[in-house]
Amino acid sequence: MVTVKATDKNLEYLKLDEAHVNPVLSRSAKIVAEKAKGSYIYDMNGDAYLDFTTGIAVNNVGHCHPKVVEAVQAQVAELMHTSVVTHHKRYIELSKKLAEISPGRLDSVFLANSGAECVEGAVKMARYVTGRPCIINFRGSFHGRTIFTTALTTSKLVYREKYEPLPGSIHTVPFPYVYRSHHRGNPEACVDETMHQIDMLFKQIVHPEQVAAFLVEPVQGEGGYVPAPVSFLKKLRELADKHGILLIVDEVQTGFGRTGKMFCIEHYGVEPDVMLMAKGIAGGMPLSAFITRKEISQKWQPGRHGSTFGGNPVSCAAALATIDVIENEKLVERSAKAGHEMMEHLRKAFANNPQVGEVRGLGMMIGVELNEKDGSPSHDIAEAVANKCFQNKLLVLTCGSHGHVLRLIPPLTASDEEIKKGLDILVNAINDSCK
Repeated sequence: MVTVKATDKNLEYLKLDEAHVNPVLSRSAKIVAEKAKGSYIYDMNGDAYLDFTTGIAVNNVGHCHPKVVEAVQAQVAELMHTSVVTHHKRYIELSKKLAEISPGRLDSVFLANSGAECVEGAVKMARYVTGRPCIINFRGSFHGRTIFTTALTTSKLVYREKYEPLPGSIHTVPFPYVYRSHHRGNPEACVDETMHQIDMLFKQIVHPEQVAAFLVEPVQGEGGYVPAPVSFLKKLRELADKHGILLIVDEVQTGFGRTGKMFCIEHYGVEPDVMLMAKGIAGGMPLSAFITRKEISQKWQPGRHGSTFGGNPVSCAAALATIDVIENEKLVERSAKAGHEMMEHLRKAFANNPQVGEVRGLGMMIGVELNEKDGSPSHDIAEAVANKCFQNKLLVLTCGSHGHVLRLIPPLTASDEEIKKGLDILVNAINDSCK
């Protein structure tokens, strides 16, 4: 939790928040956002905070991009809601566009409201069309906060504790987190260990013919911004094909240019059976989707799943505008180039700092792992860095099982000057905190 003494204009609303907002809703920065533009959030005093959080990878095209705002305003005046009573053209147009930009043969779209909803919908579909009950997920994963997605989430105990009994038929195996494994520096050995654990799962606990799907993040988000080794997803695809298991790839946080590809799975040369997307899809409007092949979705009978607000016309219009901005402003290419430069800058800056264990990521999805002097994960240093950044008007978040990883998720539209400003603040904060 980032804390500073609130200024007067923020304080009035923070007191109202304390009085009326359920305290379970935790926020990282003790300010009240009043407006935002581009790479900055402005509080009620007019103070500008450089945003390297983007609402947790939502505002990929920056805050309040004029093209997205224009699309939302026009749609609000035309059609706001139909639910499942009628078809509407924005739902159809967006589904067509998602099929065009998704990898491989993915062509059948369901729209929902949040990442957790699209995870639940995809798993329901996988169970229904395969007739199998079991899901295999990976330790360190985050897939949502509903009861079922809580059962699928293993990044931190805080997301699961005291919610038992959780839904069953979920089997968790280790994710190939190379840096924290017994095979540091040897990703292939780490991948082999994970595949061995899956093999033992099949021999000891669940028959593969009972498994509906593998559910995996290509880069673990809440788990520490840990990219999967390339061979892992290739081997998982092969194993899924061998046993008739669906491969569901969770791109909720990695999609829409964040990793230097439109979708992260493109780095791996693997075609999923189902791909999940949310966060960056609609420039800040609530929307999510999962996409599969028609040959799979046509086995799911009409009425077996639905959503009152999913695929709302306003959110769909925002998504179409957001994708247009990503393509026209070449933000995928921007993410790849700027992200590489950011990581190289940070690796050079911390080359002689042993408490910075690893700088890793893909595109502009970057994790900085922080250690105590004995090499153990350091929650305290990460929190100190986040606080120092906040005091210098830079917003950053932590993640990882110990809260020991700083995650950097600036807008893909951030200028070179804004990126340099943010990195300078961050480097100074880390160096000060590691003394």
